[in-house]
Amino acid sequence: MKSNIRHPLPLSLNAEVFEDIIRTDKVRIERIVSQGHSSPAQGWYDQEENEWVLVVEGRAVLEFENGAVQELAAGDYVNIPAHTKHKVRWTDPDVPTIWLAVFYP
Repeated sequence: MKSNIRHPLPLSLNAEVFEDIIRTDKVRIERIVSQGHSSPAQGWYDQEENEWVLVVEGRAVLEFENGAVQELAAGDYVNIPAHTKHKVRWTDPDVPTIWLAVFYP
């Protein structure tokens, strides 16, 4: 069955939306929709899996525990190795940011 990562978007973006596209024991592909969301000020994502993430639409800023900052726009992607502590510092408050995230061993 055909689907589109851009449509439909959630009716409410009061909270960031995480939706599995595919989930198996080997890989998880997720659509994330953000609008003005960021990670909590305290703490970091510290994942067991590697994560490849693409900004399909919108803009965002990722921050890493080592001080690196990555500004992302539509078409930009980053591979984040497992246990690389990171967070979302900023997403565009004016338009939805659509992410495609692939988690793999």
